[in-house]
Amino acid sequence: MKPQALLSWSSGKDCTWALHTLQQQAEFEVVGLVTTYNEAFNRVAMHGVRMELVEAQARAVGLPLWQVPLPWPCANEIYEQRMQAVIARATDLGITHFAFGDLFLEEVRAYRERQLAGTNIQPLFPIWGTESDTAGLANRMIESGLRAVLTCIDPKQLDVQFAGREFDKTLLAELPPTADPCGERGEFHTFCYDAPSFQHPIEVQAGKIVDRDGFTYADIEPQR
Repeated sequence: MKPQALLSWSSGKDCTWALHTLQQQAEFEVVGLVTTYNEAFNRVAMHGVRMELVEAQARAVGLPLWQVPLPWPCANEIYEQRMQAVIARATDLGITHFAFGDLFLEEVRAYRERQLAGTNIQPLFPIWGTESDTAGLANRMIESGLRAVLTCIDPKQLDVQFAGREFDKTLLAELPPTADPCGERGEFHTFCYDAPSFQHPIEVQAGKIVDRDGFTYADIEPQR
């Protein structure tokens, strides 16, 4: 039997690509997607994605969704307590690894590793690389058939007109040189509605563009 792994699932392109990579490598069996979300708004934090769309993603990839509600506002202590409950549950089920779609931020990786230290769960970073890798990675995602839309923009780093746009090669060409092509420094966040690991695309439509808490969000809605 292959070692079993959970995958941290934010609804965006990077976690989707991490799933695709793990399935292609076939060294681990991904047995669940772990999503933390703001229970006051029923949306994924930062991405602003409705949980009903995350549930649709889980159905599209054929994996169970481990939903972790968080209060708003949420102290880091509460976040860590709820994640420790996830780790305890995973350990009870014989799951040995927890995968993340992080790309190159060392402080983020170090935090994940600290949180799993002393548990029976080992961290995995299947798409980890360097800052210089992300342009090529972004192009490989798009060329593979991955389709995503920008749901959140940091207006301090990127023009708000990028909110709601497709993550495609035209967008990559128009990003300012200061922006990471995968948005790894928080320039933007995405919702993935189709990918090689999806059994079918998720039908969505563009909703309102809103400014909230210093960020610009594109509300992506299920197509009715």
